[in-house]
Amino acid sequence: MSRSTIGVPARRSGRPSRWLATATLIGIGVSAVGAGTPATAAQPTGRTGPAPVVTRAGLDPALVTGRGASVDFLEQEAEHARTTGAVIGPDRTAYTLPAEASGRSAVRLHPGQYVEFTLPKAANAITVRYSIPDAPDGGGITAPLHVTVNGKARQTMTLTSQYAWLYNQYPFSNDPDADLLHPDWWITECSCVPAATTPFPTIGKPFRPMHFYDEQRLRLDRTYRAGDRVRLTAPAGSNAAWTVIDLLDSELVGPPTVRLFAANVLAFGADPTGRRDSADAIDRAIAFAKRTGLTVYLPPGTYQVNRHIIVDDVTIEGAGNWYTVIKGRQVALPEPAPDGSVHTGVGFYGRDAADGGSRNVHLSGFAISGDVRERIDTDQVNGIGGAMSDSTIDGLHIRHTKVGIWFDGPMRNVRVTNNVIVDQIADALNFHTGVTDSVVRNNFIRNTGDDALAMWSDKVPDARNTFDRNTVQTPTLANGIALYGGTGNTVSNNLIADPIREGSGIQLGSRFGAEPFAGTTWIRNNTVVRAGTYELNWKIGLGAIWIYALEGDIDADIQVTGDHYLDSTYNAIMLVSEFSVKDLHQINGVKFTDIRVDGTGTSVVSARVAGGASFSNVDARNVGAVGVNNCGSFNFPPTGSEFRLTDLGGNDGGGTTGPWLAPWLLPNTITCDDRPPVVPPPPPSRW
Repeated sequence: MSRSTIGVPARRSGRPSRWLATATLIGIGVSAVGAGTPATAAQPTGRTGPAPVVTRAGLDPALVTGRGASVDFLEQEAEHARTTGAVIGPDRTAYTLPAEASGRSAVRLHPGQYVEFTLPKAANAITVRYSIPDAPDGGGITAPLHVTVNGKARQTMTLTSQYAWLYNQYPFSNDPDADLLHPDWWITECSCVPAATTPFPTIGKPFRPMHFYDEQRLRLDRTYRAGDRVRLTAPAGSNAAWTVIDLLDSELVGPPTVRLFAANVLAFGADPTGRRDSADAIDRAIAFAKRTGLTVYLPPGTYQVNRHIIVDDVTIEGAGNWYTVIKGRQVALPEPAPDGSVHTGVGFYGRDAADGGSRNVHLSGFAISGDVRERIDTDQVNGIGGAMSDSTIDGLHIRHTKVGIWFDGPMRNVRVTNNVIVDQIADALNFHTGVTDSVVRNNFIRNTGDDALAMWSDKVPDARNTFDRNTVQTPTLANGIALYGGTGNTVSNNLIADPIREGSGIQLGSRFGAEPFAGTTWIRNNTVVRAGTYELNWKIGLGAIWIYALEGDIDADIQVTGDHYLDSTYNAIMLVSEFSVKDLHQINGVKFTDIRVDGTGTSVVSARVAGGASFSNVDARNVGAVGVNNCGSFNFPPTGSEFRLTDLGGNDGGGTTGPWLAPWLLPNTITCDDRPPVVPPPPPSRW
């Protein structure tokens, strides 16, 4: 989620509204990807290439053992591979290609250049994360990418930028030449409200380009061995002036699942070639399965579906998400729907909670591929939607929808497991309004356009839910994981990397009309890396974890324990209120225990609010500024800051300025530096 210090409402990704901010524009085009540094270009000899560098979220896997999703693929960053192209980055500046890359670096290829990966294990399938230019007038282009293994068996991927490249202010535009969408909003570029400024300021175009990357999967012609060389080449004569390769995931995909005793959709007229719409056939298979107690089976194929499939008390199983694809167009409605939607598209939806919702829905083993290219928050064009109690969502691959999974409760007991959700215009998953007793576990999420995982207690609290062992990479806006109010929820064992703009790795926020935090909220054993973005309206750096009292006090038992905050761009921990309400709201009851902080650009703790927190066994190293930047609520009374730190012992380490929690800082010494200089830390290492 994003925010603004001057009130201009914007909509939330599911239905209601939100805030957006901005930063100084960095030009994007061929020049913006940078001159880069050529990597080793020597030709390998024989079948075996150089030793592969396998990472997880751009990190040594040993740094994140036991955290994040357990997945079937291995990640290799392009900047570690052999290439005739140029490495771009590292760079964390919003609106640049390196900043949105995993690990904040990638490889740029001109036509005729390649990047070559050595397979770490046997594989028969790859995923390529890439960026190519937009069309001059927006709307995207396509361009080829040649894939060879050991110099043979060439296959061609057709890359597209039709689902990338957003511009301008919320809710964004596909037009790089668009004027300001909201000239009456305050913007950072001129530190002004353009419509209220004379003369009207000159605003460069394209304005705030973002969401540059997309990814594609390819099944290779056969299974290749560890040590074989996969080369990605931007062919000579390509209409893409450049192709940026961020990473390659390699995987050994097993055979398709076959279910013989089932309601096979082919028997009801579904077309596995994708030429004819199969929605009605799938509906018929569902109706038959409900009468007979059978599972609906989707055999290998691509099925065209251009509307919602309504599901209730049914099990739908595909042959595996590499084999069964449900793919649809976004379709304009003849008139707006009652919920405000002006489009529909492919998606599996439970009934509305107001109509009793759905229950006993089980979806597994297929891919959902949408056609969403613009953000219209009234649209219900999500991969999974509605309300589904006592249900499971397992083993899906969801891409190019607005939100991968958006549940509107009240509802209870849903299990969302083992899914891959990528390339979304907004969130990957949101528990909205009274979702309870539910689990989101072992999901892999990359390239969302808003919070990757969120619980939003809008009017009715979300309660007793768990987000556990998920991997979140490169949300282009807002946070990796966000809790907006709620009762007794848990965020545990997750790996969160590289939020790009106006967000943190983890946020707990009193905002968006959320119900208060209550009970015990557990934030434990998560690893957050290269997080804490620049808050573009406030012009300050955020924390890897960000606790934000905007609309009310946060006064609850919040236990943050066992987290690791690695290579934080600014602060590791930020507790803050917005300046206009700084004397109205406080943060109390937060306890930090057994925390490791390895590298901060500025401080371990930045406090910009009244209240207090306690700290026990918080160990820090490579701290760029004073350990505690305590501004309180900016009244600077002679009695000290309005924010108090309680030292419960074992808080060790620090940086060049000394111990991060020195006795002289306690309990509330004012050490306020509004915008301390950033000292980039060294890469994180084993503790």
